[in-house]
Amino acid sequence: MSPAPPQTWKPSPGDTVADRLATLDPEADYEEIARLLYAYVFAWDIERALEFALFRTYAVPAISGLLARTGEFETRTRKRYDDTELILAEAIEHGLDSDRGTQAIARMNAMHGRFRIANDDMRYVLSTFVCEPIRWLDRFGHRPMTGAERRAWFLYYRGLGARMGIRDICEDLDEMMRFNAAYEAERFRFDDTNRRIGERTRDLLLGFYLPRRLVPLGRPVVHALLDAPLLRSMGFPAAPRWLQRSVPAALRLRAALLRRLPPRRHPHLLTQMPRPSYPQGYRIEQLGTFRHEVSGSGKARDPAGRTTTPLTKPPETN
Repeated sequence: MSPAPPQTWKPSPGDTVADRLATLDPEADYEEIARLLYAYVFAWDIERALEFALFRTYAVPAISGLLARTGEFETRTRKRYDDTELILAEAIEHGLDSDRGTQAIARMNAMHGRFRIANDDMRYVLSTFVCEPIRWLDRFGHRPMTGAERRAWFLYYRGLGARMGIRDICEDLDEMMRFNAAYEAERFRFDDTNRRIGERTRDLLLGFYLPRRLVPLGRPVVHALLDAPLLRSMGFPAAPRWLQRSVPAALRLRAALLRRLPPRRHPHLLTQMPRPSYPQGYRIEQLGTFRHEVSGSGKARDPAGRTTTPLTKPPETN
């Protein structure tokens, strides 16, 4: 049996997400604000921005090297991508301290706990989840985040980072932006593991839109959205100048068209999307690189033998 879908705000006739956001306090209601931005206001943009946020982390040899040593990104690229996205989605859709959010974060912490990961590397990865969506929306969104929305987005991920055991998290968004830029200036440099992990991830993302035989044609489009330090660190060639102009222009045109359309009234929830990695649905205990056991009742068990979360299935389509 699938768990109930996450409890998200549902507009009444005449209500809009903007009306709901206007009633919320970023200091007290940052989780709900972040959820509305993620599921309603900027659903496609935030999903793309977080993909590029993860992509940036692979330009750091310490991070790409760890991923290469696990073998997951090179042998099971799609599953590793799905696992990361689903763990983060469980937390934002259900709440950081909900049962499912707590279980997803514990799963992530257990996986990270198997490796020696520097605290600054963890701080940097966390900062990309904050900074990249804000930067993406400044460039390509139908509008940028407001000051209150930026504050809420920062506080949500600060709360996530605290639950991940990350130390010395920045106190405000400006400090995090400065840390993010300084870290990249110091740590971005080419390594073959950057290239290998980056190529796998780039081609996976292109495969969401293109048949496999056309993926090579799409690579310059991705490169057109990458800055010069990132391209050098990945060992990727720069896109032709006409693509460097036309790809951002196409995204700005999309934003202009969205400004003329009515706002989304149904949430886009990543936990409800069909995934080839889990055609029958997934359990939180299956996410990541651990083995999992299944009890006689068909429920997953964690390594201690406890029966845990039910199967999450994508909604059926007619």
